[in-house]
Amino acid sequence: MSMTQVWNGDKVFAVTPIQAGPCPITQVKTKAKDGYEALQLAYGNRKKKNIKKPQVGHFKNMENMPAHIREFRITEASNFKIGDVVSVETFAAGDIINVTGVSKGKGFQGVVKRHGFHGFKKTHGNKDQERMPGSIGPKGPAHVFKGTKMGGRMGGERVTTTNLEIIKVDAENNILFIKGAVPGAINGLLMINGVGELKVNTKVAVEEVKVEAVVEEVKAEPKEEVKAEPKEEAKAEEAKAEEAVS
Repeated sequence: MSMTQVWNGDKVFAVTPIQAGPCPITQVKTKAKDGYEALQLAYGNRKKKNIKKPQVGHFKNMENMPAHIREFRITEASNFKIGDVVSVETFAAGDIINVTGVSKGKGFQGVVKRHGFHGFKKTHGNKDQERMPGSIGPKGPAHVFKGTKMGGRMGGERVTTTNLEIIKVDAENNILFIKGAVPGAINGLLMINGVGELKVNTKVAVEEVKVEAVVEEVKAEPKEEVKAEPKEEAKAEEAKAEEAVS
């Protein structure tokens, strides 16, 4: 979502609204089984035909196939189970969090925009040198050192913005209003980490009610045996036989 502003008393804050969850737990990793404590969270929905068979088996207990899967390290993963849902209720106004995302890709950029170089003066005798990098290496070694700041691809990298504050929590719509800007473009995927107790909505187990149908046994009464009457043709043949005998 685009940035907006939120009033808190007589102060106004520039905030970024983020759609956070709900995120169901799809896998619980423990130190005894996997060597570390972590929770695997899912977000979003996508069509089942776009998912590979191993993933379909992994998410067989879920109503919808998730679009994104991310893993978060925690201290006690054994307290949670598959099916629990993490929502914005685990956060509160005033919490300090870290937001991780992929920064906007800006393509190939020069040293002025990429590294903040000052550039050269726009004076006589300094033609076409305003945004040049200048010397890139000493004469003695006769090669360019690794890590030299030069032009190149900018953005499209994993970036973490730390010490961001939550100004407001909209639990009804699952929206967090975070003070300041966050990395990435609109509709990008973000990972939010904070310090504190993780609250989840436990999955309510539906009790199976067995309904026993009472079946009444109905004994059918025996039918009376009814002899079929001879057909008309049979009667005519019997009459002819009697006349021939007489």
